[in-house]
Amino acid sequence: MFFWHERRGGIDVAITDRHGGVSSAPFGELNLARHVGDEPAAVEANRVAVAAELGLPAERLVFMDQCHGATVEVIDGPWQGDPPACDAVITRASDLALVVMVADCVPVLLADPEAGVVGAVHAGRPGLVAGVVGAALDAMADLGARAPYAVVGPSVCGRCYEVPEEMRAAAAAVEPASATVSWTGTPAIDVGAGVVAQLAGRGVPVTWVPGCTREDDRLFSYRRTSPTGRFAGAIRRYAVDPAYLIERPSHPTETS
Repeated sequence: MFFWHERRGGIDVAITDRHGGVSSAPFGELNLARHVGDEPAAVEANRVAVAAELGLPAERLVFMDQCHGATVEVIDGPWQGDPPACDAVITRASDLALVVMVADCVPVLLADPEAGVVGAVHAGRPGLVAGVVGAALDAMADLGARAPYAVVGPSVCGRCYEVPEEMRAAAAAVEPASATVSWTGTPAIDVGAGVVAQLAGRGVPVTWVPGCTREDDRLFSYRRTSPTGRFAGAIRRYAVDPAYLIERPSHPTETS
């Protein structure tokens, strides 16, 4: 179910894997995307299962219609109707899980526990170039975030992401750390490294979850297999931090 999972400071951050769902090949097992050709009932069952592991009903998962751009949507509660067309969602609402789906792109999960602001960002190569990470941080600052941290999930590594030279040059012009070479020495882009560099440039502490989607079959990868499903990064802020929930007697004993 979870490739990586951490709870700290009243924030729950999770990266799903391929296992623990009901989808059949080539989407097996835990595909969370409706748009890839999987059976709709299987996708819904998978979403319900992930929500339950996060301690939420499925309607409190907020997905995006990801566009490979830099649009940010501020969410106040469960989203009604079609998902918002954007590549970042942020909220101050509690007990709401913001979800980013990927199969090679970079899932970025942002949190400022003190300000009570969290965000989920879809950062592919176009989003890296368009500045979606900076746009999300700016939007969080508008909501009061002053000291966010980031969890960057696994994505296709630079060695496995061969591109034309002009595409690498365009990415390097925005973030030099993204320029690399493939296993065979051809031009390549490391989107994850570029995203981490952009976060570091803004002074944001980063936990970078290791893994290459193309090399690790616990994760979905469009570059490895097409069609394929989508795994996800999810972030949720608790209304009350579970670490502070202490059982107390309903009728405290009086002492003289």
